[in-house]
Amino acid sequence: MVRSHSTSKPSGPSQRQLRVGEALRHALAWVLERADFRDPDLQGVALTVTEIRMTPDLKHATAYVMPLGGAKAPEAIEGLNRAAGYLRHEVAKQVPLKFLPDYRFELDNSFDEGARIDALLNSPEVKRDIMPESGKDPEDGA
Repeated sequence: MVRSHSTSKPSGPSQRQLRVGEALRHALAWVLERADFRDPDLQGVALTVTEIRMTPDLKHATAYVMPLGGAKAPEAIEGLNRAAGYLRHEVAKQVPLKFLPDYRFELDNSFDEGARIDALLNSPEVKRDIMPESGKDPEDGA
C-alpha cells in the first residue's frame, strides 16, 4: 500500500500537544495556588493560568497567565519567568512525563481582545448594520 505524503503542514496543535498542555495547565495552577514565593513580585498575587501551548517536540511550553484583576501584570510575569525552574520542578511531581518542558510565561491578552470585540459589536455603527430594517421581514430573505 502506497502512502501519500502531503507537503502541507498541519493546521493546528496535535492531540498530544493539547492533552499534555492541559495536564500541565492543571498542575501549574495547583502549584501556583499552593506555592509560597519569596519573590516580592509574586507575593500575594492570585494568578490564573488560561492556557499552555506546547511546541511539537513537547520540549517548550508557553504558559499564558493573568493576575486577578490585572494588577501588577508585568511584574508578575517577570517573577514567574525568574521562578520557572522552581515551578518546573514542582510540576514534575504532579505530571508523570519522561521529560518536562521548559516554561516561558506570557501575559494573556485574550480578555482585553474579547472586551475590544464586544465594544465594537455594541457600537451604534455596527448595531445599525446588524439589526434588520423595520418594515422588512427577516424571514423574507430579500
